[in-house]
Amino acid sequence: MRKGRRGVSLNVVPAKAGSHPSGDGAADKWVPAFAGTTILVDREQRVAFAYFAAKLCFFFLLLLTSTPAFAACIGAVAGDGTRLWRAAAADGASSVTYLGHSSFLIESPQGVRIVTDYNGIHRAAVTPDIVTMNNAHTTHYTDAVEPGVKFVLRGWDPGGRIASHQLDYRDVRVHNVPTNIRDFGATRYNGNSIFVFDVAGLCIAHLGHLHHTLTQAHLTELGSIDIVMVPVDGSFTLNQHDMVAALQQLKPKIVLPMHVFSEATLDRFLARAADSFRVRRLPEPIIRVSRADLPSEPELIVLPGR
Repeated sequence: MRKGRRGVSLNVVPAKAGSHPSGDGAADKWVPAFAGTTILVDREQRVAFAYFAAKLCFFFLLLLTSTPAFAACIGAVAGDGTRLWRAAAADGASSVTYLGHSSFLIESPQGVRIVTDYNGIHRAAVTPDIVTMNNAHTTHYTDAVEPGVKFVLRGWDPGGRIASHQLDYRDVRVHNVPTNIRDFGATRYNGNSIFVFDVAGLCIAHLGHLHHTLTQAHLTELGSIDIVMVPVDGSFTLNQHDMVAALQQLKPKIVLPMHVFSEATLDRFLARAADSFRVRRLPEPIIRVSRADLPSEPELIVLPGR
């Protein structure tokens, strides 16, 4: 146990599979998930942190000396401040289909299929090539992955280290940015990942079970985001006021709500976000979008489903 901010005692708990009780009923026992905070409690974690720090330094060295492997989302920038996109960016549109809870099906122009927050419950009608699982909660992951899935990307490291993914598959690139999760009397450090999908020149971010606003380090790792999938419940994840602030940090062109438990909760979030985003409701749970389709003013698009 360590002393945290304002003298609060913190239990340091590694990310692991299982139930993570949260929500209004657990509010009196929460310790906030501090953005950018990591407490090292043993040699293994110190080694893991040193490895991560070395990798981060190498990453920034690459930014200074060459074009990074994930430049399209992480920041190859032209002289006028606009991003430089690969030639393949104009090849076609991607589709995003809301499956329910926090699961979406993303399909690339070359037919690569990705399911986010794959939990075995909200499945697509087709077998995905890639599945991501943002955190080790039973509604956000499963070990029972259907045959045919080529890549399983977990947003936490079951061994207690820091999950790190950089996948390049056909016309899709995926990387993750770890964040923290609050829990009963503890903070689960690096227990969630934001996954970023670089698809046809679009940078699509799935915030997962985000529990805190973002630091500048997070924003640098995420890159410039075009479309973001955001949890809007306001209790099990970050409160709605701060979640809107996180969206303002990211400055996406399209916001897709998820983790919606009631129409009343969704309406409260839409009211909070209305000053920053034009709200649209679509009759079908799918959007098809290319860079040319991105709106000039930011939009919050509600897709039907729970």
